[in-house]
Amino acid sequence: MSYTIRAMFPAICLTLILPCSQIAMAADPAPADDAKGAETPVERAALPSRSQEDALALERQVPKAEQQQLQAADESFLALWKPANTDDAKGAIVIVPGADESADWPNAVGPLRRKLPDVGWSSLSLSLPDAYNDGVFARAADKPVTDDKAAADKDKPKDAQANMPDPAASAEADAAAAAEQAAAQAELAKANAEKIFARIDSAIAFAQQNKAHSIALLGHGTGAYWVARYMSERPSPAVQKLVMVTAVDTGKDTPSLLEVLPTLRVATADFVNKDKPVPRQQAQDRLDASKRVKNSRFTQVTLNAIPGNAAMEQDQLFRRVRGWLEGSSVNGS
Repeated sequence: MSYTIRAMFPAICLTLILPCSQIAMAADPAPADDAKGAETPVERAALPSRSQEDALALERQVPKAEQQQLQAADESFLALWKPANTDDAKGAIVIVPGADESADWPNAVGPLRRKLPDVGWSSLSLSLPDAYNDGVFARAADKPVTDDKAAADKDKPKDAQANMPDPAASAEADAAAAAEQAAAQAELAKANAEKIFARIDSAIAFAQQNKAHSIALLGHGTGAYWVARYMSERPSPAVQKLVMVTAVDTGKDTPSLLEVLPTLRVATADFVNKDKPVPRQQAQDRLDASKRVKNSRFTQVTLNAIPGNAAMEQDQLFRRVRGWLEGSSVNGS
């Protein structure tokens, strides 16, 4: 019997050792390469901007023959070109859409760019860069106090609280921060205006290359602000007429449209919708301001709302714009 026990002893020891080795193997960490791979962040492609998305959509929807890639400074942009459907074109209309509108926007922009070539006016509708983001320069003081900061302030000893800066110093620091923020916003606004002006420059040059002997700028919404400001700050002798449709200020840029208009030296038509309260008041202010300027070349045209018939409203706008373009003289009469 003692011989039997001695024979079984190695097997018993082996059964006791195996579970321990399995536990030890389970406790071993994963290979370093696997851990490194798990910690590597996944790179995501940057999302396209709004203007890029609009351009891609237009490239799919609009006939290739109408698409033009123009150059403005160091960037290219999409414009939609339709030459006049006649052998003797009357001129070209450069159309600037409003904020968040595409070069084929269904209100005013698209209908005008498609209809004007049928009556002898070539049309070139622009894509604008994305408007600058106000949130970039959010003040640090506007940010909520975090729990960690609140806890740290609570744990400060009383003598540390007593040594905090006086209110006058805090006010001075806040004023300096506000001045820095205002300067940064002003630089951003200036850069945004330069981008838009560069695109209008490029559009005018393109129209001239296509033998447009008469050029008019037409802006819709905030686009009207930009065409007016462009003609105020860098008047082009190639542009004889300026058209504003439902004009509004951007709300961010200076000078305001009301301040810009008296400086214009080009025949200007202001098409307004009397049934929209805010634009209507701004339109009245523009009309009053024009009356205070000697030899004003400003004309205001009122459009009637046609409820339930958007197509007829667009046709009314087209007929009024065409009538002014073909009926007004260089003196704006």
